[in-house]
Amino acid sequence: MQLGRKIRVLIVDDSASVRQALTRVLEADNEIEIIGVASDPFMAAKKIQEEIPDVITLDVEMPRMDGITFLRKLMSQHPIPVVMCSSLTEAGSETLMQALEAGAVDIILKPKIAAADHLEETGAMIRETVKGAAAARLGARRRLVPAPTKIQGKLTADAVLPPPTGRAMAKTTEMVVCVGASTGGTEALREFLVALPANTPGIVIVQHMPEKFTAAFANRLNGLCEVEVKEAENGDPVLRGHVLIAPGGRHMMLERQGARYCVAIKDGPLVSRHRPSVDVLFRSAARSAGSNAMGIIMTGMGDDGARGMEEMHKGGAFTVAQDEATSVVFGMPKEAIARGGVDRVVPLEQIARELLAADRRHLG
Repeated sequence: MQLGRKIRVLIVDDSASVRQALTRVLEADNEIEIIGVASDPFMAAKKIQEEIPDVITLDVEMPRMDGITFLRKLMSQHPIPVVMCSSLTEAGSETLMQALEAGAVDIILKPKIAAADHLEETGAMIRETVKGAAAARLGARRRLVPAPTKIQGKLTADAVLPPPTGRAMAKTTEMVVCVGASTGGTEALREFLVALPANTPGIVIVQHMPEKFTAAFANRLNGLCEVEVKEAENGDPVLRGHVLIAPGGRHMMLERQGARYCVAIKDGPLVSRHRPSVDVLFRSAARSAGSNAMGIIMTGMGDDGARGMEEMHKGGAFTVAQDEATSVVFGMPKEAIARGGVDRVVPLEQIARELLAADRRHLG
């Protein structure tokens, strides 16, 4: 994308009301321009021939051709960043996991026109997701240059929990690993987790994703990995060989119980424009785990997690960031590096080895 040019979006959805709602939500940001709408993939294909968008929002269920079939054709012929748009259903969440594996960059929920009180918050997350998709690098991950993001006023982790006290945490025999990811993170997390053995230290993850979809995402990963993966519930213990993924729409915090750790799942405002927020998880790790923690920040748009990783680093945690070459969007890792909170910057395929080496050092 050229610097200073608006992000051009094509909306593909068979519902006229959804097309109108998405248009209003996206055009509320002066950095986004709707260049067309289409009611099915055939109309979308004609629009693309006339003008190539930077991002496509794509419905899953449509007449004449479903969204995933169109996505696969598009990725094989003319890869364009695609954000899948779906209603909030369990069955739909399973389908969207297939869409992510087929090449979709991210997921958004269809805006609920009737729920005006929630539309402002939902709209902010939709706009953030589309901006992240516009910066995504597909295929060889070098096709697009990440677009600059205008950082607008937003809440920090102060809105959810106070900063770390600075007191050193006593070392325990167990290390806990905290991971944050956003755009491109679903596939990055899959590659990372399948490389880990069953006796890996306990892992807690925040992946920016709407509610309901995190359960399907966790179930899909659980079927692929040696470690046990599940969507986190309030009070779940953090155990060796287990991975907890924060539920969409709620914050996840690490808490200490004696020499053990558990997670607290709580409501709260958007932090760094997200809920769950990586900053909230990382700050809680800095407060509760100190040098017993390891922080990992992966591909993603924006700066969520950068402040929290800096706090973890100052608290004695070992911190790792995914490098630019393997990041779909080098936003979150770049910001964390710039704040000085990162010990190691490595390719995605090396992160699992860094974790296992850190575990061996921790066990001494």
